[in-house]
Amino acid sequence: MITDSNRHVLFLILFSLGAIWFVVIWLIWLIGTWTARNRYRLRPRSPLASSNSSVAPGVSILRPLKGLDTNLYENLESTFTQEYPNFEILLCVAREDDQALPVLKELVAKYPRVAAKILIGEENVGVNPKVNNLMSGYRAAANDILWVVDSNVMVHPGSLARAVDALQTPTKSGRRVALVHHVPFAFSTESKVGSRIDEAFLNTNHAKMYLAINRVAIESCVVGKSNLYRRSDLERVNGSLKPIRSTAPSAKQEGLCGLPAFGRFLAEDNMIASAFWHELGLRHDLSCDVARNVVGNMSFYDYVQRRVRWIRVRKNMVLPATLVEPLTESIVLVSIGCSSMKYLFGLPRWICILVHFSVLLAIDLDVYASLAGHPLPQAIRWEFLAGWVAREVLALPIFLLAILGNTVEWRGKRYQVLNHGEVRQISRQRSFFELFSLRKEYEVLDTEVSP
Repeated sequence: MITDSNRHVLFLILFSLGAIWFVVIWLIWLIGTWTARNRYRLRPRSPLASSNSSVAPGVSILRPLKGLDTNLYENLESTFTQEYPNFEILLCVAREDDQALPVLKELVAKYPRVAAKILIGEENVGVNPKVNNLMSGYRAAANDILWVVDSNVMVHPGSLARAVDALQTPTKSGRRVALVHHVPFAFSTESKVGSRIDEAFLNTNHAKMYLAINRVAIESCVVGKSNLYRRSDLERVNGSLKPIRSTAPSAKQEGLCGLPAFGRFLAEDNMIASAFWHELGLRHDLSCDVARNVVGNMSFYDYVQRRVRWIRVRKNMVLPATLVEPLTESIVLVSIGCSSMKYLFGLPRWICILVHFSVLLAIDLDVYASLAGHPLPQAIRWEFLAGWVAREVLALPIFLLAILGNTVEWRGKRYQVLNHGEVRQISRQRSFFELFSLRKEYEVLDTEVSP
């Protein structure tokens, strides 16, 4: 029989744990906010930007392309105007009738002094269309250092030089840096519901958590909008995440290695980073630049579908971390924290809730200002704040929707997510409600996957 005394001890333990969790997550948020201020408010010019080509390591910039992405011309032009003396640009498209080709040809003609090539055709090495598309550039790259930049990303002219600096600088622990990545910073060119919610998510909650995790650096955490790494490192790993036993500098995993080995993963960027971390024992670093992620015409359904897709991928890669994720969201967290503070200290819930969301909004706007280089513009203030509120309210419902299924859509294709983030293409049911379907009747397709 549970006595009042036993019940009190049980509640004391539970609410104490709740209070500790509340404080821990707030500390993580503050670490992310401090990192944003410390790293992104000042972007010094790299000495490599004014060096000559004999000093600066050669870099091959790979751009995977399909169709006319929002802001495509400006996005691509930002790589042509890099302040770096030794680079080439490889523009990869899968088909000769791709709508992006006229834009590519215009840029190549506009910058004749830039070593740029248009590569048409793909190599089917797996189900990931981005990897298939990148293979021509990967094979043709003249340099060991590769910079893979998505087509919807715009970068600062000094980004490449600063990223190479970071790649060549060991971590404080003395480990070599294998990969340099850039935190995504979204900006919407259209006032669409999904676009504004996604913009608010990437520039606040996602950014501060991403920065905090990478600051603590206890595990690999990389988004593949803009990644710089060495092909010689990639040729040694295969995504098994098993440490290479040999200590020889050239030791590699058995079997297929390099970019083709990652065609079986949907989140190839995260898996490549994890392979460097676990198989080679190397580390990552963030430069002081952002990957300006241009968000175009994204509907509310598109936003939900995108969040569901990546939660389902993460669920099959890092299940424990994914299951804990809802407890880090503001509404769930404030419920835990305020109930704990009420029981332990008698603090009224309304005061806790008011302080929690007021300070949270303040630090999120501070993170935005750090990454953007300026405060939130007046012109989008109310739309952005509405997107921020919607993101916080929708976080738990979207998670619950995502956690119950294993099928995702990407670039018009439908996939089943398998263990460790691998995927296989399945038949696509042409129904609006297919995202919510939990049925497992599917047909494996053996046809070639195109981006």
